[in-house]
Amino acid sequence: MPSSAEKTVLITGCSSGIGYCVAKGLQQRGYRVFATARRAESVAVLNAEGLESLQLDLDDSASIQQAVEDILQRSGGQLYAVFNNGAFGLPGAVEDLSREAIRASFETNLFGWLELTNLLLPVMREQGHGRIIQNSSVLGLVVMPYRGAYNASKFALEGLSDTLRLELHDTDIHVSLIEPGPILSRFRANGLIALQKYIDIENSVHRARYQRVLERLNKQGPAAAFTLPPEAVLKKVIHALEARRPKARYYVTVPTYLFGYLKRVLPTFALDRLLRLASN
Repeated sequence: MPSSAEKTVLITGCSSGIGYCVAKGLQQRGYRVFATARRAESVAVLNAEGLESLQLDLDDSASIQQAVEDILQRSGGQLYAVFNNGAFGLPGAVEDLSREAIRASFETNLFGWLELTNLLLPVMREQGHGRIIQNSSVLGLVVMPYRGAYNASKFALEGLSDTLRLELHDTDIHVSLIEPGPILSRFRANGLIALQKYIDIENSVHRARYQRVLERLNKQGPAAAFTLPPEAVLKKVIHALEARRPKARYYVTVPTYLFGYLKRVLPTFALDRLLRLASN
């Protein structure tokens, strides 16, 4: 474990929810946190709250490169860990997803994470250690209907992360996946924006189902059973940062544990039936 002065962590998607909670929690624990957000106004709020914050848009290569340069300049070229967290959900049936819609999902949820991580890996190799923590989802283990874009981006993230872990086996750079189920955040609010932007609800054969999706996205408070606060994720991130041998995967919330187990023991048709019921 590096000394206190070397405990620098870069976190993406810190404007609210999990990213905000983890940034504040790690700062209180003695880490030097570089909290990033896409919008300039979010960066200003984070700075006003005492977080060392920078603008980083995962859809923009120039923004990613500039943020990395600024952080490494401030940190003296050192970075202990990155927590890739910034992402959004795009509700919608697969047959309603345009190429533009699926590309937008992957740009933020996968390609930006990959580009950022690959810029930081040489730094970690040079210093001889590092932690790469990826905020995945229960939907990187199993799928649910009307979440195809998000399911696909998280399954792809799981595959890339597992591959990277194997490729780094002879280094002291560790890769961990955090796999939350429902967490209190602005995730549903952002999903509503994406749905209205990319899905033609009125002309879809799934129009009636979308009305139910809209009700769920507009619901105040938890919309699913076993919803936990973002502090549940913070606890797992701390273990991934501080354990001598961090886990490859950290389950968070009852649904993740449940479906992770059921995927291993149930035939596909039975799991499909349960996933449809859970989605309803």
